[in-house]
Amino acid sequence: MAIQLSHCSSSSTTFSSLHHETSYFSKWVTEIHFRRQLRNHFELKSANGYPLNAVPMQDGSVAKPLEEEVPFPEFGETNSMLSITVVGASGDLAKKKIFPALFALYYEDWLPENFVVYGYARTKMTDEELRNMISKTLTCRIDSRENCQAKMEEFLKRCFYHSGQYNSPEDFLELNCKLKEREGGKLSNRLFYLSIPPNIFVDVVRCASTKASSATGWTRVIVEKPFGRDSDSSRELTKCLMQYLTEDQIFRIDHYLGKELVENLSVLRFSNLVFEPLWSRNYIRNVQFIFSEDFGTEGRGGYFDNYGIIRDIMQNHLLQILALFAMETPVSLDAEDIRNEKVKVLKSMKPLQLEDVIVGQYKGHSKGGKSYPGYIDDPTVPKDSVTPTFAAAALFINNARWDGVPFLMKAGKALHTKRAEIRVQFRHVPGNLYKRNFGTDLDKATNELVLRLQPDEAIYLKINNKVPGLGMRLDRSDLNLLYRTRYTREIPDAYERLLLDAIEGERRLFIRSDELHAAWTLFTPLLKEMEEKKIMPELYPYGSRGPVGAHYLAAKHDVRWGDLTGED
Repeated sequence: MAIQLSHCSSSSTTFSSLHHETSYFSKWVTEIHFRRQLRNHFELKSANGYPLNAVPMQDGSVAKPLEEEVPFPEFGETNSMLSITVVGASGDLAKKKIFPALFALYYEDWLPENFVVYGYARTKMTDEELRNMISKTLTCRIDSRENCQAKMEEFLKRCFYHSGQYNSPEDFLELNCKLKEREGGKLSNRLFYLSIPPNIFVDVVRCASTKASSATGWTRVIVEKPFGRDSDSSRELTKCLMQYLTEDQIFRIDHYLGKELVENLSVLRFSNLVFEPLWSRNYIRNVQFIFSEDFGTEGRGGYFDNYGIIRDIMQNHLLQILALFAMETPVSLDAEDIRNEKVKVLKSMKPLQLEDVIVGQYKGHSKGGKSYPGYIDDPTVPKDSVTPTFAAAALFINNARWDGVPFLMKAGKALHTKRAEIRVQFRHVPGNLYKRNFGTDLDKATNELVLRLQPDEAIYLKINNKVPGLGMRLDRSDLNLLYRTRYTREIPDAYERLLLDAIEGERRLFIRSDELHAAWTLFTPLLKEMEEKKIMPELYPYGSRGPVGAHYLAAKHDVRWGDLTGED
């Protein structure tokens, strides 16, 4: 079933022209707060315990470091107001991710002094009922501080609710009145988070932009995937949204781009001399992007059957990470420079061929006296469904850096383990002096860099090493950076980072419209061919390692899946 978009009227009122005049100032205000927080959280100190910018005096004392000179520092903090509206507030995503992420930002003092959170949905609910609902999912996840309960109560006092229809301008006008009352005449910055099905995106954006946008500050809208289900529906969705918003106001969120290890990918490559020279076809044999879940659709079968694993995971999460991994060095860390390079990668990719794709679907299985249902056993899934719950694909980039290097993707549900990782397998050592120690299987001697996104975030490099003792026996060892061991602070959830970026106007982890178009251009022909030919997925047991066909696909390109070696 294709996504039905609301009718787009070309005569609609667009966002206030004041947006362009005030957005620079409001952004400057929030960036002052952001820089101060960064200085407090990440101030570097020298061996003597003093800050690195401390000034030594003749008498041996140390002068206080010079403060950053910022004009009118307190003006923005006391005279602007951030209003966050979570549209679809009664849904699972809002309860389990968005409200907890906002509380975590508040708990860690990342939100501005003046802010308010509104929930908006069709469900009839009071302010107190909303607070009771979201309080069940709020946690002080970082540690057990004594003020946890107090901070939670303070946060809940800033949360309010407004019930209304998603296509009702009158209901959004009432929301606007409530927001204005809370803002109290302050400079107003408004963020709308659309935690709703895509078929009502346009209705909400039309109503919010014409009836509830800020008249003095910025208005931004976070849009959750799916962004269409093929090139045509995605293009139509973008066209409709842009009748009411500018590209700079639309924040298309992909929560995988907010994960710590994805954020660290560019740092690892561009700030370490040991890696950047190796980042090409000269040294890299293949790259693998692996996503697996150890559970099935479990109640989401109706939604999932309309999209399948390729649209749900590969076309967005894994492809976005691939683009970040393979891009050329950007001119700067500016959002547009980074996104420009990602688009170049996507446009350079070889069209996907059906023979380079394997699809599967999990079936029922019994293990240890327990029965696990198959995909079509879900009552919300048609019994004759051929929707894939597993897919593996080989992709290629036609440019000088990556010519001939297979980029393998694999994503599946109801597999033997839960994991998400990037695996970089390097080429064999030419004329390896120790090849006789590895026998005929040179793959055992291959260096491999692994970035494990979840669970237990880690970066490790597989190297060959001599086993201590007499004689010459080699094995593969790991140089391991396990995050939970090295860093005591718990890693923030991806939604925290992305929400904070949207508030700050930082767009580099959000998807631009031309990125989205390039991604769909790559996958749409394949998806249409699969649907026209009614490609039957290979069945695999619930809790297994997936279809056998995935191994043949990897072997076809002289690759061995790194997660199936039994070494991790």
